[in-house]
Amino acid sequence: MDYLDKLEAEAIHIFREVAGQFERPALLFSGGKDSIVLVHLALKAFRPGKFPFPLVHIDSGHNFEEVLDFRDNLAKKLGEKLIVRQVLDAIKRHNLQDAKGK
Repeated sequence: MDYLDKLEAEAIHIFREVAGQFERPALLFSGGKDSIVLVHLALKAFRPGKFPFPLVHIDSGHNFEEVLDFRDNLAKKLGEKLIVRQVLDAIKRHNLQDAKGK
């Protein structure tokens, strides 16, 4: 087993430990190369079953349309739950709460 195989095995072990020990884990997914690697590791850890957590994307509003399409298509292809939240929506909610509190 080479160094990369050991790292992969450790990452898969961590995924399984988190899934077994926490009630509501989630995998943050930006659609970038780092999060694509995490999805690939999750596939190795849990297939042929489903992920025991959703993919979560926090949309900054500054993404290329192709990235958002890739994100949606990947989640659909894998049959995994995707939760998308907008930064601007959170800012609006925060501003409304501040306005009501004053």
